[in-house]
Order: sequence, then structure tokens, then C-alpha cells
Amino acid sequence: MKSTSLLKSILFIFLPLLTNAQAYKLWYKKPAEKWTDALPIGNGRLGAMVFGGLEKDRIQFNEETLWTGEPRNYNRPNASQHLAEIRRLLQEGKQKEAELLAQEKFMGTKSNEGQREDWLKQLKLLKEFSGNPADDKFDDTAWKTIKVPTYEGWETVGLEGLDGALWFRTTFDLPANWQGKNLILDLNRVRDHDFTYINGKLIGTTNSTDIRKYEIPAEVLKVGKNSIAIQVINYFDKGGIAGYKDTTRHIGIYPANESGVQRISLVKDWKYFIQNDEPPAIGKYQADYQPFGDLFIDFKGTENYINYKRELSLSEAIVKTSYTSKGIDFTREYFASEPNQAIVVHLSASQLKSISFEASLTSPHKYFEVHNIDNHTLSLSVKVRNGVLKGECNLLVIAKNGKVSVNDNKISVEQSDDVTLYLVVATNFIDYENTSANPREICKKRLQSIQQLTATNPKAFLSIKQNHLKEYQRYYNTFSIDFGKDKMDKLPTDERIQQFQHHSDPSFAALYVQYGRYLLISSSRLGTNPANLQGIWNDLLTPPWGSKYTTNINAEMNYWPAEVLNLAPMHESLFKMIDEIAKKGAETAKTYYNARGWLVHHNTDIWRGTAPINASNHGIWVSGGGWLSQHLWEHYLFTQDKSFLKNRAYPIMKGAAAFFVDFLVKDPKTGWLISTPSNSPENGGLVAGPTMDHQIIRNLFKNCIEASEVLKIDKAFRDTLLTKYRQIAPNQIGKYGQLQEWLEDKDDTTSKHRHVSHLWGIHPGNDITWETSPDMMKAARQSLIYRGDEGTGWSLAWKINFWARFKDGDHTMKMIKMLIRPASGAGGSYVNLFDAHPPFQIDGNFGGAAGIAEMLIQSHTKYIDLLPALPIDLKEGTVKGIKARGGFELDFTWKEGKLVSLKILSKAGEKCALRYGDKVLDFKTTKGKIYTFNGALQ
Repeated sequence: MKSTSLLKSILFIFLPLLTNAQAYKLWYKKPAEKWTDALPIGNGRLGAMVFGGLEKDRIQFNEETLWTGEPRNYNRPNASQHLAEIRRLLQEGKQKEAELLAQEKFMGTKSNEGQREDWLKQLKLLKEFSGNPADDKFDDTAWKTIKVPTYEGWETVGLEGLDGALWFRTTFDLPANWQGKNLILDLNRVRDHDFTYINGKLIGTTNSTDIRKYEIPAEVLKVGKNSIAIQVINYFDKGGIAGYKDTTRHIGIYPANESGVQRISLVKDWKYFIQNDEPPAIGKYQADYQPFGDLFIDFKGTENYINYKRELSLSEAIVKTSYTSKGIDFTREYFASEPNQAIVVHLSASQLKSISFEASLTSPHKYFEVHNIDNHTLSLSVKVRNGVLKGECNLLVIAKNGKVSVNDNKISVEQSDDVTLYLVVATNFIDYENTSANPREICKKRLQSIQQLTATNPKAFLSIKQNHLKEYQRYYNTFSIDFGKDKMDKLPTDERIQQFQHHSDPSFAALYVQYGRYLLISSSRLGTNPANLQGIWNDLLTPPWGSKYTTNINAEMNYWPAEVLNLAPMHESLFKMIDEIAKKGAETAKTYYNARGWLVHHNTDIWRGTAPINASNHGIWVSGGGWLSQHLWEHYLFTQDKSFLKNRAYPIMKGAAAFFVDFLVKDPKTGWLISTPSNSPENGGLVAGPTMDHQIIRNLFKNCIEASEVLKIDKAFRDTLLTKYRQIAPNQIGKYGQLQEWLEDKDDTTSKHRHVSHLWGIHPGNDITWETSPDMMKAARQSLIYRGDEGTGWSLAWKINFWARFKDGDHTMKMIKMLIRPASGAGGSYVNLFDAHPPFQIDGNFGGAAGIAEMLIQSHTKYIDLLPALPIDLKEGTVKGIKARGGFELDFTWKEGKLVSLKILSKAGEKCALRYGDKVLDFKTTKGKIYTFNGALQ
């Protein structure tokens, strides 16, 4: 009877979360104007951005495995032959020489280059033209026009995905008082290679990003109109005449030997012609994540609309657009179903026969085809350029009454009562070594299962929607958070972002936490790849930083909320990638360092490349494996799952530790073991002994030692780690009272660099805490003060977590307000609350959500600290389902900044050590039992 009562108590306390998590919403009074206004949906594998347009709605969609590239060996053969020399140069203080050697002999390999010279020869033949487009009298009347300049590339003015050779033409009138003078043609920058002609005469050519200021000889010019023709050759990303980033400065023409203040502006529409859009492939260190396509829905009868609203329900993972036109209420619902593996769009109206539209599919990829399957279904096929991956998607339209037809690769619906669109997508990717899947067959099977359901069930959409809700809410409803109501609740989300930095809006901070959880669920499900730099949302063929996995913080930050915010199942997708990286990283460890175990440098991709990439001054960073291993250990700490530790986590952790056992070398000056070569991520170049490395390695060794003791295995290896652990270079306090970033005391206190890598030991590590090393904590705080509050989006998010660990709640809240301010060059949030690096990077969303949790609970020391960094702004609140290390799940409430009540569910039966202010309570627990306390921990 007693155990039955306990079970009822557990169900009573925790099951309401399954139905009563708050109905937080993002909402707006107008459609999305640009991609970062649109609202994201996702099921881990499929992602889409919903614009909610009235006459033309756009649903831009992705499939997580569509990338450039192919399976290949990323490692440079025999790289380890140069390791000793690089170390010697660094030890002698010859950093530049070490970097030059490393760049030439130590970086990873690139993908195959195309035959550039042959292609350029073909361009010079001008076979595409009748005449020479450089000539003064060339007829360009049939050419299209384009805005010039385009600082961020011609992709931003409608030529997305275009690389190759383009001709640009325009004219200018020569002023009478400039006759007989040499002139300067100032184009600033051109991407990448130009041949520039005036009146058919070549006046300059440059093959770099150098500034173009070409002198035009007076004899080339003539009275009246003069022609300018520029052949621009762009091999990859951001093509065109870039001009000045400062738009108040114009590209233009002015007399030589003059200041250029008085000039003829060339900022205007130019004529252009695409000569060739098949440039040879360029070698790349790693692959890029790709968009898949767009679904456009063109509606009829949206004139004179009123009551427009666009919203995303976080508790339902459903986007909804609603409006009224001609007295009829229209509603559109969009969601990404995991059970049915489809993006679903449902259209309804308050009056029968009111829904009419035309649906079409397209893609930014050059190689795409749209064709009809039947009178209800379209197909879109895509193939990635310079890669092995291809994809297929099918669009099925199910309409209640009305007329459905397919013409010109579009689906038309006339006067229907109710319509549902189902979009299924697949690629030929199976895993990082196998691309033999048949996407057409996969789509066919997924569509058939939906068709069978709709054929036999008149309420099929409702059934699919309910299955979606049930699957999604099993994750979302494990946690709830409430910071109280506020008058700002009634404002649309874009207006709340504008106000948040200057007004108290605690419920918006709570919404931000749940939005972070929503994004994590939507971009990570069991069996999928982990969230990349942009989750699974991307509309660009050349996304920023390839939208890869940057392992020197960004990939890890994506999963900081997973355990504490009760989303442990989402962590699995990261663990799957770690398993794969460990296999590839073992080859890299052997090839580059002649070491056992495994590592990953500062980036990886879908093909699990682990070699150093890009430039030697930041690409040779060895601690990615150590940091990723921290996530395996954290999952064990939060769950106390010894089976996971034994079979999954410890073997990977041991491999990462074995690499460092072989890699660490004794510093001849100090006698300490140090990490060399490496760097303090993206700051200070290639060095020996960066502080961050040593913190990560210490944490890894310590975790492996503890894991081996828990599992009662590997005593000899444990003893080796313990010996090495004691010899690793320690954290040091420098001459400015700062925590040193490097082995030498050379920190620049004026540096505002976005990375604050040497504070890793504060967070996410626990190498430095108030309990074990208060002086180091003070030094770390001084370092953060020197670095300043400003930073890019993810940098702001990391600083939120630092200030929470420093237990300074009000400063933490200041950083949260900086993170959730309108996006600018200094970070912030876009209209849809996506984090702005800028551009968009999703890590700031996840890091910010985790940072708010760190204000409420910390468990990285021997205590579970309650409300350790509570700011004045969050005077009251309730959180349910928050997790702590040791296998504990907590509900607690506070008012007027004071703890009121606490309930703890022990999920593993471990000893619990609570701390609230100066109150400490240690007690043993029983697995499955709930413990209740008041604000005094009684």
C-alpha cells in the first residue's frame, strides 16, 4: 500500500508536466520579410522555415544529410614527420616559422581541384557572344540588370548559388572639364578576378581581393558616353563587384591626382550576362551543409485582409498563420512530423469552397528538376554540385472537395473546403562512408504510408497531427518554467525584443529557455545527426563557416541544455557523431602525432573529417576529443547510468585520454607537461601550452580516473592518468591579476576577443571553482572583466554561463539582455529569436538557455546549489523538471527572491548534498522517492 501511494505521488507531481507546460508562443502581426523573420519547424531530420506570406507563402526546407563533398581521406600522409620540428620552433619562440611549416606540411588535405587553366582558355574564346562584350558598341540591350555594387556578393541580389564568369556593362558621361585628364576607376573590391575595359581597352586586371583603383589614360576616353565592361570571374561564394561596405562611399570615377571626393558614382543598375556558370571545382578542407528547396503556395482571394497573425506554439511545435478576408477566416498550420517523416501544411477556412491556390517546388541548386508524379503529386530532384549527394522530395496534396489538377509542374486547387499538403524528403546518404541509398524509393514508401492513411481515414490529418503532438510533447513537457506574468506578454515578439534590454520582462527570459528547448528537440532526434552551426535550418549554398560542426566550442554549446533542461534523449545524436569521429580521429591521431587514441581538431562535417583545416594559426587545435568526451561524462553524471558509462562513454573517453598520454610533452623551461602544438581557439596563433587545453585534459583525465573506479577496471591506466594529471601545467595568475591564457604571462588586457577559452575550467568544466580555488576564480573573473561584456551572439551566451558560475546574478541578467536585443554587428537576436553571431548561429540560443538554467541551479561541485545567481529581475518563479548531477530531478518555487518550496525526485538513489545560501543539507536517497522541503530546506 505504501509503495502504491508513493507511485501515485510521483504521478501526481510529475505527470501534469505532460499536459500543462506553458503555452509560450512567438507571434507577429505581419508575414516574414526575410529568412531570419521566418519561423522554424523541424523533426530532427527535416527542417523548414515558414514565412506566412499572404499572396505567396514560402516554406524553405532542408534535409539534414544534404551536404557537399564525399567520403575521402582528410589526413595528410606522413604529417607526423614534421611534428618535432614544429614543436622545436615553438619552443624557441619562432611562432611565424612554425606556422609557415605547419601550413605547408601539417594541414589536412583538400578535395580535388578542377582544371582552372583549361576553363579560363575557353572563356577567352567568347563563344557565347556574337561580338566582343568588351567593345564600346557591343549590343547589350537583351541583357538583364543587376544592382551594383553587392558587398556581400551577387547572391544577395537574386543570384544565389551562382559561381562562374559574368560580364557587367554600364556607361558614364565624360564631363567637359575632365577631357584630356587621366581618370581613376575606383571599384574597391571585386570577387574574385576581373578584367576591366573602358571603351574596349583593357585598363586593369586583378586576381585577388585587393582594392581595384585603375588609371584610365586620357587617350582611351572620348567626349560623351564611355562604356565600362568588366568580366568578373568567381570560383566559389560571394561573386561580383563588391564596392564599399560603407555605403556612403561610392564606387566611381574621378580625375587622377585628385582626392576623389568629387566623382561620378557608379552605384546603379548595370547590365549583366552569365557567360559560364560551370567553374572548375575548388579544393576545400571540409564540406558545406546545403539547403534542399522551397515550397511556394500562391493564394487567391487574400485582398483586403484583416486580423493577420503569425505564431509558433512552442508547446505544440506548430506554426499557425491566420487572417480574415472578405468575411472568411483562413487558417494555415505547419509542422514537421517525426512519426510520419513529413512536413505538413494544413489549410482551412470558415466557409466552404474558399480555398484556392497553386503550389510549386523549386531549389537553389543548379541541378534540379521538377516533374509530375500524378494529378495530386509533384516531385523535386536535386543534385549537389561538386559532390556525391542527391535528393528527392515529393509533394502530395489531399483536398476535401473542389478541383485538384497538375499543370506545368504546379498543383492547382480550386474552391476546396479543406486541404493538406504533405512534403517528404530523402537523400542517398546512409552514413559517412556509404551513399548508396535510393531517395526516390524512400520518398515513395513514406508517401504511400500517408496515402494509405488518408484513403481509409477521413480525419487523417487530425490523426497525423495528434501523433505529432504526442511524439513531440513527450520531450517538451518534461520541463516547465515560469517567471511570472508581465505587461510585455501582450506585445508581439519583434516588439518584445526591442523592449527587452530596457524593461523588465521576466517571462520573456522563460520563453527564451523554452525556445532553446524547442530548437534542440526540433534539430535532434534519436538516429539523426546533431545540430550543426545552424541547427538544421539553412537557405544558402555557401552558408557561413559551411554550417559545419565547430568543435572548439560551438558544437558542444549546442548541447549544454540537454541534461539540465531535461532533454537527455536529444544528446544521443551528438553521441552518435562522437562514436563516428572517434573512429576517424584514430587515423588522424596516428598520422599526425603517432599517438594512440583519437582526436578531432577544431571542425568536422558530415563526412567526419578530423584533420586540421584552414590556417595553421587557428586550425591546429587538439582538444576537440577531450571536450566532446565531457558530454559523455556529463550524461553519466546526470543519469548515473552505469551501463551507458561502461558500454558507450568510457571506451570513447579512454581513447581520448590515451591520445593525450602520448601527446603531452615536458616543457624544458618549467618541467610541466604541456600541449604543443595547439592554440587558444582562434586567438594568438600557434603556440605551446595554451591554458584551455590543459584544463580540458585535466578534466578528461579526472573523469576517466573516476569512471574506471566506478566500473572497477583499468587500474594500470588509471595510475598512468593520475601520474600525468599531477604533471600537467597548472592554471596561473598573471601580472594583471588575470588568469593566464597561455603558458607565458602575455595576456593583452585591452583585447576584446570573442573567445574566452582559458575560462573553460569555469564553464563548462569544473577545473576551477569557488570551493577548490577561490583565487583562480577571482583571476578568471578579472580576465572576463578585461575581455568586456560585448561579443558575438554565442560569445554573449558563454559569458552568461561564466557570470552565473561567478554567482553574480545581476551581471548574468545584464548579459541575457544583451543576448536578447535586436541583432546588430554586436550579436543579439533576429526577429525570430535566432541568435545573431552575426550572421545566424544557433549555438547562442542553446548557450543562452543553458545559462539561464545556471542561474537557477548548479551541480558541478559536490553540492546542488539552488538559486546560486538569482538576479533582481527574477524575483519570483517556478521551475519543474530541471535536472541536477547525481540523478536528481527538481521542482522548486521562489518568491521575493527567496526559496519557498522544493521537491526532489531521486532517480538513481544517490546521496544528495543541497546548498541554498549558507544552508547545507546532506542526506541519503532512495531511488524513485520524492523528497519535499520548505525554503529553509526543512
